[in-house]
Amino acid sequence: MKKLFLCLFLTACSFRPVFSGNDTDVYVAPISGINGIELRNSLNAKFGGMHNQNAKYTLVVDLQNPITTYKAFERAGDASWQEVKLNASYVLTQDGKEIAKGYESAAESYTFVKYLVASNASYNNAVLNTIHVLADNISMRVITETQKNND
Repeated sequence: MKKLFLCLFLTACSFRPVFSGNDTDVYVAPISGINGIELRNSLNAKFGGMHNQNAKYTLVVDLQNPITTYKAFERAGDASWQEVKLNASYVLTQDGKEIAKGYESAAESYTFVKYLVASNASYNNAVLNTIHVLADNISMRVITETQKNND
């Protein structure tokens, strides 16, 4: 009974989930670098697939290079824990007119070990996870703006 009441209440107040499965007509401009390619692919997946330059909205993202900082040291002075941080600024336009812009930042810690292959794998996984967090944050803001403009 409670679930039925909740459903009726939410439909009466015109509640609409952000990720309701609708295709968002957003063209994501190419983003430079390997990390930029990954971010663009992730954003396109959030918007329901890749759109061409004739889309209703255009998203331009400037992704900065990863920043790595040391977080923990062993007694010998070797780093054992690091953090990778990515920063991105974006501008959303509709018909050449800026309707939203913002700045997002995401970070993830990873274990830094003496073995090169393991360290590289740990770093690459941290960067990939950080890119996906950025894509989640940016896409949520963009979808919110596009829905505001459509209402």
